[in-house]
Amino acid sequence: MSTASTREPPPAPRWVAQSVDAFADHLVRERDRSEHTVRAYAGDVRACLTWCAADGSSSLADIDLVALRAWLGTLASGGVARSTLSRRSAAVRTFFAWARRTGRIGTDPALRLASPKRQRTLPDVLTKDGATAVLDVAAVAADDEDPIHLRNRAVLELLYATGIRVGELTGLDVDDADRDRRVVRVLGKGRKERMVPFGQPADAALAEWLEHGRPLVATSDSGPALFLGRRGRRVDPRQVREVVHSLLAHVPDAPDLGPHGLRHSAATHLLEGGADLRMVQELLGHSSLATTQIYTHVSLDRLRDSYRQAHPRA
Repeated sequence: MSTASTREPPPAPRWVAQSVDAFADHLVRERDRSEHTVRAYAGDVRACLTWCAADGSSSLADIDLVALRAWLGTLASGGVARSTLSRRSAAVRTFFAWARRTGRIGTDPALRLASPKRQRTLPDVLTKDGATAVLDVAAVAADDEDPIHLRNRAVLELLYATGIRVGELTGLDVDDADRDRRVVRVLGKGRKERMVPFGQPADAALAEWLEHGRPLVATSDSGPALFLGRRGRRVDPRQVREVVHSLLAHVPDAPDLGPHGLRHSAATHLLEGGADLRMVQELLGHSSLATTQIYTHVSLDRLRDSYRQAHPRA
């Protein structure tokens, strides 16, 4: 087979579509993956198989390790980020392992397909003062008792208090927030349920939203959704991102973060405050401790900066 091709690939042949559809069905029915994961994995696999078909493959059995490496090489030379390459190679390895297991191919060409090493970039985070400042901005805005401003304050407080993902927040129902125990029930990645505690400020903001904000926008179509838009529908991640960006714009020198930036900030501040790494892993819903350990690097960098500024022999 030829190496990286720059020509525009033709429409995917039928065997590609059938293979991808069967794989997506497997992810949903047997692996119980989320809609987002299925869409991402199916898209990555479809792109790979379509490229291989344009490069001469007429079936799954025609695809070999050389072709898969050439596909990744094409992406890399086109400027695709290492993190994206790593995700796409993982999706392809998962697909071909499934194809081999289900008898669609005799050998797995992706067994030795290595993932490009991801560059470990430290996430931008708010300082503790910055976090306090943006929450104060949200609280001042909520003083006018506009229901959406009350919602925005509760959203920000809960994101920072719990470190949950934006998709987890928008999926919350009213009954998921147990205010008596100050815990929220979250359905995370892989549909794994976990309980995450929150503090008094988040509880107070939730109370204001539930008692004085939500009833004003709720409609017969609202269902059990905890957070609603002005028309009474469940709030979506895009709306939450816009809220976080707009409120942070009022905080001088604060980085332009989205909801995930509040998650990073919460994790960093927990570790700086002496929280155990495994406890933070549990709160964030990380399946691997290695994922959580990036926040120790953030804290170490701050410790190192403080040391350089303060120690006479630094």
